Amino acid sequence: VSTPAITGVAFVAVPTNDIDTSVHFYGTVLGLPFVKRWGEMPGVEFQAGELTIAVMDPTAFGQEFRPHGVPLAFHVEDVAEARAQLESAGVTFLGETIDSGVCHQAMFRDPAGNTLDLHHRYAPAPK
Repeated sequence: VSTPAITGVAFVAVPTNDIDTSVHFYGTVLGLPFVKRWGEMPGVEFQAGELTIAVMDPTAFGQEFRPHGVPLAFHVEDVAEARAQLESAGVTFLGETIDSGVCHQAMFRDPAGNTLDLHHRYAPAPK
């Protein structure tokens, strides 16, 4: 058995059509630590736990801008508390907080229209 070539995830790209607004949102509103800017290109990295989020304008890289419709889920310890903090900063959620029986989730969108999710698993993962 050979070792797989893939050993992890380097970053997840999140598209934007307004880099400055998105940098403010991810860095200030969500409070994610800044990692680096991609030189003069419209790309900025933030750290979310062990995952790097690369906010970038895909049109500068020859790609079409299309926001993500499926959520990027951020782990939080308390969904209700995190939701209240974001609502006080002007974030609008896409409905009520969901209780799936194993986790709580609250979905919202970033300024570019990407779907994001506050997530907390309160029950053990099935084995």
